[in-house]
Amino acid sequence: MKHFDFIIVGGGSAGCVLAARLSECANFSVLLLEAGGEDTSPLIKMPAGAVSMVPTHYNNWAFDTAPQQAMANRIGYQPRGKVLGGSSAINAMIYIRGHQQDYQDWAHLGWGWDDVLPYFIKSENNQNLYNDSNSKDLHGHNGPLYVSNSYSNHPIADAFVDAGVALGYPHIDDFNGFEQEGMGRYQVTQYKGQRFSASRSYLEPIRYRNNLTVITNSEVAKVILEDKVCKGIETLDGKIFTAEKEVLLSAGAIKSPQILLLSGVGPKEQLANNNIKLQHELDGVGQNLQDHPDYVSCFESNRTDLYGLSASAIPKMIKQAYQYFKNGQGILTSNFAETGGFLKTDKALQRPDIQFHFVIATVKDHARDWRTSLKHGFSNHTCVLRPKSVGSVTLKSNNPTDCPIIDPNFLAHEDDVNTMLAGVKMANQILQHDLIKRYQVCSINQDQNLDDNELIDKIKTLTDSVYHPIGTCKMGLLDDPSAVVNNQLEVIGIENLRVVDASVFPNLIGGNTNAPTIMVAERCADMIKEKWLNN
Repeated sequence: MKHFDFIIVGGGSAGCVLAARLSECANFSVLLLEAGGEDTSPLIKMPAGAVSMVPTHYNNWAFDTAPQQAMANRIGYQPRGKVLGGSSAINAMIYIRGHQQDYQDWAHLGWGWDDVLPYFIKSENNQNLYNDSNSKDLHGHNGPLYVSNSYSNHPIADAFVDAGVALGYPHIDDFNGFEQEGMGRYQVTQYKGQRFSASRSYLEPIRYRNNLTVITNSEVAKVILEDKVCKGIETLDGKIFTAEKEVLLSAGAIKSPQILLLSGVGPKEQLANNNIKLQHELDGVGQNLQDHPDYVSCFESNRTDLYGLSASAIPKMIKQAYQYFKNGQGILTSNFAETGGFLKTDKALQRPDIQFHFVIATVKDHARDWRTSLKHGFSNHTCVLRPKSVGSVTLKSNNPTDCPIIDPNFLAHEDDVNTMLAGVKMANQILQHDLIKRYQVCSINQDQNLDDNELIDKIKTLTDSVYHPIGTCKMGLLDDPSAVVNNQLEVIGIENLRVVDASVFPNLIGGNTNAPTIMVAERCADMIKEKWLNN
């Protein structure tokens, strides 16, 4: 048995932030436990290496979902990072905060835009955006998280933006500026063409600290509770670590609720059904799962400088590899989804309700359809930003090695179907514009020129996650029966236990979720310091 002041469960985006910030205090002893391994693989550092991880079990939990009733009972896919850095080590590196109004939805919890902006700035080290009129006073340049323009600027990705602008949509230089609506290039969490995950940004520079212990390949089975006070954790191999001050669950929107449930914290009936002793009844644990449903249109292209394998492409890829290792430039630095857009399906809306990710590769079934992925081509993702369909994470059994039952409940609400339909039709208009159509050989999905009913059938056949699960340990006020944590991210009714990751989001933000997760951890680290340094 080993003793620490703080135990952080999960070395992903939030866990790395907490480890770095809490170990700044020399009097705090901090343990970080990660179920996966070290992030030393060159395939993590090389942005293009994501193609080896997202479709596979390499550095990836690679969860399957429950059959989705609104989508012909198809089983979906939930890749989540299982390595130091978590999903920030395998994701598309897109730096998006969400729409400013999204945080006004959290203002009643003390997490409004003015509350969270300082922590976005604190975390950010933006290499390109300074005093532009659309960005002034919004970006940080001294934080640990490197953010930059793309080091790969493929012309076909720009053609997608140009086609959207030609159809009348605004061009935007900064999706994290004062306005979000429009078409443009994404900024990425990279530095000199290499991925900068949360581990590289926050953890790697401070691993030398004597008060920080990092243990990898160590999966937590449960938290240890005594009279509704959290005392520590137990690992799968039976090791026990105790926490003098707090245990911080940062295992993500899938694993954090599972650990709580296995520890006896959650809905009474579910725990009884799995023969788990009730420690504390909390109905919201595992509920409120929200994720962005995503539809991908794929095209084979006449350009062989896109991702794909052919005899003619091999010399080009060798040249690109040389360029990458020499100066950090070229297609191997690409995050795949180089450009995109945030648009409104109804002009009366206050904020965009769909997002595009334009990818310089054919991505079918999360790149698990290798026959399609081998073809030179491109794809466009269309996702619904604020879905009304809500799902859950529940236990399959009381065995910690069993994956939980993940049910995003995609497209269960008719409004989500209608929004997706409108968004895909808008995407098709852009994709059929001459500026981008000239690069097409054929539509792999054969989803062009369909009537609405046919397109809805296609949407239900192909929609899945774009990897942004949140909400399963929802933050809320004490009178909210679905809340799991309060606005200090403390588990309601349990002392010395917090959840700090995307599972605490009360609802989805309009965009990619990695930057907001880092922001949440930055702010919570200050809350923890304020509590314990003032005691």
